[in-house]
Amino acid sequence: MFGDLFGKLQEAQQKMSDSKERLKHITVEGEAGNGAVKVLVTGNREVQSLEIDPALLTAEKKEELEDLVITALNRALKNAENAWESEMKNVAGGMLGGMGLPGM
Repeated sequence: MFGDLFGKLQEAQQKMSDSKERLKHITVEGEAGNGAVKVLVTGNREVQSLEIDPALLTAEKKEELEDLVITALNRALKNAENAWESEMKNVAGGMLGGMGLPGM
């Protein structure tokens, strides 16, 4: 009994490791200001790039730029969170292997 449980735990750890590796190669985007600010983030929520329209790079637009960067980052991170959740659901579904849980 415990050997089988230990094997399942090892399998789950391997699947989690594989998922993290896949998420490292998934990129999602968040943007704001009709594309004036764009952020690329991995599925592991690491910022890869930030693009800013040069028109926003003036002292007069400092506050607008800050707001747009925050909005774009939050959108990209939300998209990365969705990708992560989707990946984890796949891992969890694979571990349950059709056993089904009562009430679910």
